[in-house]
Amino acid sequence: MTKIGLRNTWFQVHKWLGLILAILIIPLSVTGAALVWDEALDQALNPVRYATSGVQEIAPARYVAAARAVLAPDERIVSLTLPDADGGPVVITASKPGTRQALQGPPARTTVWLDPPSARVLDYGNSGTGLIRTMHMLHGTMLIPGIGRQIVGWIGVAMLLSSVSGLWLWWPTVGRWARGLRWKRHRNTDTNLHHLLGFWIALPLFVLSLTGVWISFPKFFGGGPNTMGIRPNAPRPVPLEQPKLSVDAVVAAAEAAKLPGAVGKVEWPTDRKPVWKVSFNGTQTSVGVAEATGLARVDPARPEDTARLMRRIHDGTGMGLGWQIVIFLGGLLPAILAVTGIIMWWRARGWKAELKAKQAARA
Repeated sequence: MTKIGLRNTWFQVHKWLGLILAILIIPLSVTGAALVWDEALDQALNPVRYATSGVQEIAPARYVAAARAVLAPDERIVSLTLPDADGGPVVITASKPGTRQALQGPPARTTVWLDPPSARVLDYGNSGTGLIRTMHMLHGTMLIPGIGRQIVGWIGVAMLLSSVSGLWLWWPTVGRWARGLRWKRHRNTDTNLHHLLGFWIALPLFVLSLTGVWISFPKFFGGGPNTMGIRPNAPRPVPLEQPKLSVDAVVAAAEAAKLPGAVGKVEWPTDRKPVWKVSFNGTQTSVGVAEATGLARVDPARPEDTARLMRRIHDGTGMGLGWQIVIFLGGLLPAILAVTGIIMWWRARGWKAELKAKQAARA
């Protein structure tokens, strides 16, 4: 195949991938951009949850008692999260054994936000509802039960191909590659925008697409127990209904280990693992407190596996502001590229129809 023939082939691949998937790429990209800063977005959408009266904390048991007042009798507490140095509310999550969300995913949980100095309930609600949760489900499964995650994974594969083919098409056919960085490569603004934005986002989009595919198909990459993104139907651990130890006693036992940082999160023991887990801010090391004996043991931090690294790269957790901005742009720009690509395709249909009409008239 000649160089021109290969270029035309890549052009057809790039064009039809963009046209067919445009309606799916836009919501995936926009939600991905918004979810980079989901906590800040939640604070903007639900300011009452963050209307705290101070940063002074009280005994954890006070928060548990306040949360139980608004939880259903059959709901069991899963975890308690204390605010970090930047302040914020105390957050308690609880779940009902055996319940699941309408779409595939973990069991639906109730979240309770509390004021640190007073344990006053600021807000509470089902974690499976709300705009941000809907955006998470849209980005992860397209709101399609069962096979949604696989569909998102295959869209990621298509975006990988689109990134590679787009970079090939961007490369100038004559002259040095720097010629491709010119703004006016075409007389139409949307085409120039498509070429220039496509170049700058090609590599980040490739990385985001690859990590998204990894998350959707962990078994294929050897990074998880699932098969092609389908979650097994094994029963999930259930928090103990009436733990023997109080949360205050657990926190005291964990703090006796003298780990650096303040207590950040307490996770309740379950029927599978009757051990409390206490995490500390600023360190990956945690303390396990046995429910049966109250004995505390320092659990060294586990090395980060590839699956977790792929997820952090994809959503920006702990990756710094610079990469989070790249992810944000990596969400917005593909939506712009989809729109400009459709405009370019529609315009081409027009001039091709005019050309055929002129040729027919001459004949």
